[in-house]
Amino acid sequence: MGQAILQLFRDEGIDVMLGTNVLSVYGLSGAYVSLQLQSANCTRTVEGTDILVAVGRTPNTQGIGFEKAGIELTEKGHIRVNDRLETTAPNVWAMGECAGSPYFTHVAEDDFYIIHENLNGGHRSTTDRLVPYCVFIDPELAGVGLNESQARAKGVAYRVASVPVDAAAWRPWTLSERRGFMKTLIDGDSDRILGFTAFGPEAGELMGTVQLAMLAGLPYTTLRDAMFAHPTMTEGLKALFMGVPQRLENHVEQFRHARTSAN
Repeated sequence: MGQAILQLFRDEGIDVMLGTNVLSVYGLSGAYVSLQLQSANCTRTVEGTDILVAVGRTPNTQGIGFEKAGIELTEKGHIRVNDRLETTAPNVWAMGECAGSPYFTHVAEDDFYIIHENLNGGHRSTTDRLVPYCVFIDPELAGVGLNESQARAKGVAYRVASVPVDAAAWRPWTLSERRGFMKTLIDGDSDRILGFTAFGPEAGELMGTVQLAMLAGLPYTTLRDAMFAHPTMTEGLKALFMGVPQRLENHVEQFRHARTSAN
């Protein structure tokens, strides 16, 4: 996925310099800036009008008296909450980035709905919450659930399938945007969808369709066998899920059947 995004940037004329250190910065952003850069083989200067430095976010929770209220913080400075978003102080709740939730607007909004329902006697929690994401580059990047690295880290057996978007559906051709692909992870022992990633036109909408199937606990075969309108991006899901390898036990059963037939 990273390689695909890198190629997209290069196709768009964006110079991505990997393995590069900034030695010095001169000027005022918005007027004129000059950066002295050091890569493995050379030193170069990049000039422009603006500079954006992305250094992440730090919780603004220090020195405002949380300890006096009995509200604990995590090692990273987030407010410590349980899966119902309750803090360590009675009747005090926290939501969004300050509570360590994933840094998305839609997650903070969902935190609000969880707390609102729990304040009214509900029992909602963040346990096993499916958190989708969408990066609004052109074309879009979107995903939900596990990727391969996460599945391996968790020791989860999986099957994987991928397909180029312009081979899966006709819609990318009509939109004149054929770059990208779709990829899915399927549980190795069942037909449960573990994760989905799309890079291409309308990727966010594709991801929403798969996320709904995951929330409903539907097997991937439901999307594989569904009839979607033509020509839409969604019909490309059929081609993706048709490419899912069979479960290992299915191969074993077919082998046994073949041996029995031969005998």
